[in-house]
Amino acid sequence: MSACHQFLNGLTRRSWLQQTGCGFGGISLAALASEQAAAEQIPAALSHFPAQAKRIIFLFMWGGACHVDLFDPKPELNRFAGQSIPPSLWKNGSPPGGTLLASPFRYQQHGLSGLPISELMPRLAEHADRLSIVRSVHTVGSAHGEALLNLHTGHSNLVRPSVGAWVSYGLGSESQNLPAFVTISPPRGHGGVQNYGSAFLPARHQATSIGSAETPVSKATISHITNDRVDLATQQRQLELVRRMGDLHLQKVGQDPGIAGLISSYELAFRMQSEVPAVLGLEDETKETLELYGIDQEPTDNFGRQCLLARKLAERGVRYLQVSTDYTWDHHTKNDEGMRRECDRVDRPIAGLLTDLDRRGLLDDTLVVWGSEFGRTPTAENGDGRNHHPQAFSIWMAGGGVKGGMAWGSTDDFGFHPAESPMHMHDMHATLLYALGIDHERLTYRHAGRNFRLTDVYGTAMSEIFQSRSS
Repeated sequence: MSACHQFLNGLTRRSWLQQTGCGFGGISLAALASEQAAAEQIPAALSHFPAQAKRIIFLFMWGGACHVDLFDPKPELNRFAGQSIPPSLWKNGSPPGGTLLASPFRYQQHGLSGLPISELMPRLAEHADRLSIVRSVHTVGSAHGEALLNLHTGHSNLVRPSVGAWVSYGLGSESQNLPAFVTISPPRGHGGVQNYGSAFLPARHQATSIGSAETPVSKATISHITNDRVDLATQQRQLELVRRMGDLHLQKVGQDPGIAGLISSYELAFRMQSEVPAVLGLEDETKETLELYGIDQEPTDNFGRQCLLARKLAERGVRYLQVSTDYTWDHHTKNDEGMRRECDRVDRPIAGLLTDLDRRGLLDDTLVVWGSEFGRTPTAENGDGRNHHPQAFSIWMAGGGVKGGMAWGSTDDFGFHPAESPMHMHDMHATLLYALGIDHERLTYRHAGRNFRLTDVYGTAMSEIFQSRSS
């Protein structure tokens, strides 16, 4: 005699809570489960050695800023202006075309350290004793696409996780309601999403983007951060359903990083709804702070808003932040005019960011990094422009334990090649991880049968740039 199966399944504790007391017990359980899941998805921070910084803010000048016009004075370049390149200066391959092009911008020593900085950055120069200028950076790839991917991922011809994704994977976020990696006004060209993507790392480590480089940040939003059709309580029920369905599926098929990452992104988006509106708005900032960043003034308003937003996210626990200009530093003609215009846009906001971080007690554990994908040639292009120059260029760092008032490394008399302490892009990435207390050789992820890391099989962390670690 066969069974009719006309009976009720036994109640589990979860279903009993959902079906009794109008379901309030189930709602409470879902909230607690959500909090626990959120905590579990924030990985335990790596600590290979004591960290100098808790977070990084990278200020990206898209297009390629000219090092000899900003942070690397070359008197010999002015002395021999208009002449051909001496053959002894170019050892490999063909030298760039054009004759030597003088820099019209005066350098002056600043601060107690006497660090030379161009007249183009007068407000930044007030922070000279906080800056460590690395003059010997070099990379590969003379095209913007190659150079941007090398800068952001360490590779130009393979899909690899971005620096911020690696930091998110290694350290997680200090906040349950905000992601570990945020990019503000990111470039949509020259690699696009790859510049802030997670590639084969779990999907939750990709950046949350705010706007794009071509959109004024005052009009930018985070996509799908609000739901005008469904209230929060209903969204929470939907999220619980998605999580339960995902759990059932994963019990059958085993681990699936794609599904786990998608569910994680849903949960983070739900939690962000309570935090993000206050971050994106400026109503809680004083008039003095807005003036410090040059907000509501031209030409500093847009970049000032980006820098202030970066500070607000940093103090709320975001680990890696990138702030990007538009594609406006590529001066193949009228270099002098272009440099003045771009520096006028960013000088005051950057100085304001350093001042604001310092007075809030954040600069000591926030590493601020400024740089481009490459530099510009010391020779002329189109008469008054400069071409791409990956062979040598400058970045600077401030805060986060760096030795201030220092120029590290050097280039030859004309700024063509590193002369002392060269820093390859892999070395720079290793150095950024070092500042966060991460050994770049030990931050790995197993994929396609082998271990991968940000620096591939290269890179040396330049620890000399930093103050001595506390034990």
